[in-house]
Formats: sequence, structure tokens, C-alpha cells
Amino acid sequence: MGKVIFHFEQKDKKSLEFEMEEGDSVLDIAEDNDVELNHNCGGVCACSTCHIYVEEGEDLIQEISDKEEDFVDRARNPKLNSRLACQCVMEEDGTLVVTIPDQTDIIGHH
Repeated sequence: MGKVIFHFEQKDKKSLEFEMEEGDSVLDIAEDNDVELNHNCGGVCACSTCHIYVEEGEDLIQEISDKEEDFVDRARNPKLNSRLACQCVMEEDGTLVVTIPDQTDIIGHH
């Protein structure tokens, strides 16, 4: 059993921590716990709205695919540690730390 810690760029949001099992994606955990993270395509790697920054634990999740990298490039403010939450699937136990970019200007599902 691992865990994911969500930090937020929005200053009014406090960090959250949840358990995460092998096979779970960061988006799954966000949805299961009502964490605000847009996902217009429904989590099938067809948009960039679930863009996050992986701060720690990158070695615990699947490597970035070429398809995901293409969508990350279209995200707002992409960085070297940018990923799509729907594609961050836990492969081994540990602590994953992610930052969710400011969601206030993104139109989509909550």
C-alpha cells in the first residue's frame, strides 16, 4: 500500500493525503476523494486537463508514453515534471507527491 499527497497551487487549499494501491491512477484517487481535478476526456489520455506536477515518487509510477508527452506539451505551464493524472498509475508502494495546478480557469468536469 502506498499513498499520494496532493498539494495545490491555489493558496486557499490545504494539502491532502490518501492511500493508493498498485494499479490506481492519481486521477482515480482524486475522483474517489472529491479532489478537484478536471478531466474532460474521462481519463483516457485524450486531453491535458488533468495535468499535474509530480514532485516526488516518479519512480513509483508508469513511465510517460509518447502519447501522454504530446498532451502534456499542450497543457498550461508544462514543466519537466508535468504528467497527466490519468496516466500516473502506481506500480510499486511508496509515497507519491503531486501538485495540482490552479483549476479556477479550466472549464470542465469536477
